[in-house]
Amino acid sequence: MRLLDRYLLRELLIPLIGCLVGFLVFLISFDVFAMLEKFRDAQMGPSAIARYYLYAMPGFLNLILPMSLLLALLYSLTNHAKHHELTAMRAAGISTWRITVPYLGVGVIASFLLLSVNEWFAPDSPARAAAMLDKGSGKLSKDDWRPHMVFRNARDARTWSIESCNIRTAEMIRPLILWETPDGGRREIYAERARFEDGSWVFFTVRDVRYRNAADAISDPPVMTNRLAFSDWRETPEFIRSEVKIAGLSNERATKGAQLSLTEIRTYLALNPELPPGRQALLQTQFHARLAEPWRCVVVVFMAVPFGMPSGRRNPVVGVASSIFIAFAFFIVQRLALALGTGGYLPPGISAWAPNVAFSALGLWLTKRVG
Repeated sequence: MRLLDRYLLRELLIPLIGCLVGFLVFLISFDVFAMLEKFRDAQMGPSAIARYYLYAMPGFLNLILPMSLLLALLYSLTNHAKHHELTAMRAAGISTWRITVPYLGVGVIASFLLLSVNEWFAPDSPARAAAMLDKGSGKLSKDDWRPHMVFRNARDARTWSIESCNIRTAEMIRPLILWETPDGGRREIYAERARFEDGSWVFFTVRDVRYRNAADAISDPPVMTNRLAFSDWRETPEFIRSEVKIAGLSNERATKGAQLSLTEIRTYLALNPELPPGRQALLQTQFHARLAEPWRCVVVVFMAVPFGMPSGRRNPVVGVASSIFIAFAFFIVQRLALALGTGGYLPPGISAWAPNVAFSALGLWLTKRVG
């Protein structure tokens, strides 16, 4: 790495860390005042509250990391311009594009970081935080037990009807599972309870009913057994949790951003290949949005560079204000495109990626003019 790159990175990372800490402190402080009554009801002390916000942290990063990077870039670039360092770099034959390389590197790393956080931590963080509140207040966590669950694995033609299901531990009370057998018959499993153990579904106190034909109303004599296990079923606890999330995912919530992990969406679509068009559009848009959202960090680099490198006699304050205005316009357009994709008015890929491409192209064009 060249000495210039190390210098530019150091001058960027210091304000970036400051912006991240500042935004986190502001958001958490604001949220603490709004949540004080709930924390009191849950009898949560300082350590429990800190753990609550540790669980909620992934949800904050989607907003504050791109904005922190934008402000840090603008501060760093205008500071370089103020001390005529950019002019010296250009006089030494270093182009604007070459100066931008370390900033783009930071943007790409930040994007991959957000992509990883969104996939592994963000989808479950609201449920974990809510579970802490419910546990402290002595309530049964609404995110643990779900009554009267019904879902279907369309690929294997298997339908589940469950009186009560704990989506965290994969325990079931009085499940009923119906499916068609390869020989053209039908099978029904009634059980008092079930749980997922070592990759298999294990049912207890089971009544196993088999029909020789899928349309028959008369079955063979039922088989009673204390324990019955199935190891080759696709319905994992992760699939059930994603089923709960997707069932509660309204169009309004979906337009606020990606709510599910890529794995959850892929698994659900694989097991339900014939969804209604509206549901298909919502989930496909969510999938592309989950991929596209982290790349905001690269887009803000393209938007900050041309406005943070003032040329001529232009007032740098105007450039900074213009960049922030365009960034907010980008976030609004992104939300609008997501709404259009969720509603089926735009193809999912276009609704998720078009704002990134359009504003990146605008930033590149403006950078070319500056350079």
